[in-house]
Amino acid sequence: MSNPKQLLEQHDITPKKSLGQNFLNDPNALEKIISIAELNPDDTVLEIGAGTGALTEKLAQHAKRVVAVEVDERLFPILGAQMRPYPHVELHLADILTIDLHQVMGDDPYVVVANVPYYITSAILRHLLETIHRPTKLIMTIQTEVAERVVAKPPDMSVLAVSVQFYGKPDIATRFNPAIFYPRPEVGSAVLRVITYDTPPVAVPSEALFFCVVRAGFGQKRKQLKNALSGNLAITSDQASQLCQSAGIDPMRRAETLTLDEWASLTRAFAERER
Repeated sequence: MSNPKQLLEQHDITPKKSLGQNFLNDPNALEKIISIAELNPDDTVLEIGAGTGALTEKLAQHAKRVVAVEVDERLFPILGAQMRPYPHVELHLADILTIDLHQVMGDDPYVVVANVPYYITSAILRHLLETIHRPTKLIMTIQTEVAERVVAKPPDMSVLAVSVQFYGKPDIATRFNPAIFYPRPEVGSAVLRVITYDTPPVAVPSEALFFCVVRAGFGQKRKQLKNALSGNLAITSDQASQLCQSAGIDPMRRAETLTLDEWASLTRAFAERER
């Protein structure tokens, strides 16, 4: 297979900045991703941003079924031509954020392997992890800064870190030099690996309430927790202080310092208060 840069030049296609297109143009990097994914011959894989099919072909050589999603209609004919030898590859011209994952993937377990547009990484992670039929594993090439935010620990937590860590265990599997992409991005890249949980690692009354409390806590940057909660949960500062204390948390702390367990305790305390 020709590399993405050659294929794009042959078809006189210029990568679109508006779609965040940076194509992996290094065969060694593709092999590294496949190695990290640890695919089995009977695996089903969802690829997001298939592009010209460089990674898709590698996935097709290692998995039983590959569902490849690409939003750019200019690339779709190239992708179709490149995947002709692989009848077990299903191509979808679509925006991943609008796809009903359960309808497309079915009931079988599946793995996500993707080089995603950096500007919608958070939205894609939410879409994949908040669905009823979430993947068992995610291997995603994303901006290094975002990957570091996902795997952060207190006192550097964020809504993104809490959200991903609620659903799975993330780590940075490797890092890539910008030079291996076409066009070359201005930022570094990392391969984020997330092994999802069968059930969340903390007990909460409901996921919706948990994230309501988390978003409230992070709703006012660098403010003390009691002030952020009172401003976003429609309770007084005194009530917010009492809420924190009942959960065993100092009201003067900031959201970035809380662990997943502490957010769960806070959620349970809020649920008790609302009864």
